[in-house]
Amino acid sequence: MSASFDRLSQLCAKRYSVDASIIKPEGDVFETLKIDSFQAAELMSELEMEFDVEIPDYELQDIKTFGALAGAIDARL
Repeated sequence: MSASFDRLSQLCAKRYSVDASIIKPEGDVFETLKIDSFQAAELMSELEMEFDVEIPDYELQDIKTFGALAGAIDARL
């Protein structure tokens, strides 16, 4: 997987106190991290600052997995 996926998984693991090994590209972001849509919006703000990218809300609506999220980040790096 991409370098951004590795950074993404480390950030999510630290922020939500989960083991990074459970974060898989095909894993559902909401289920894996046990977060709601408000927490997901906060996470996106953090990720956009960390990676210095901006991902439009309309694109985020279709993103459910860590792999898709990493792909959206990679597309803007």
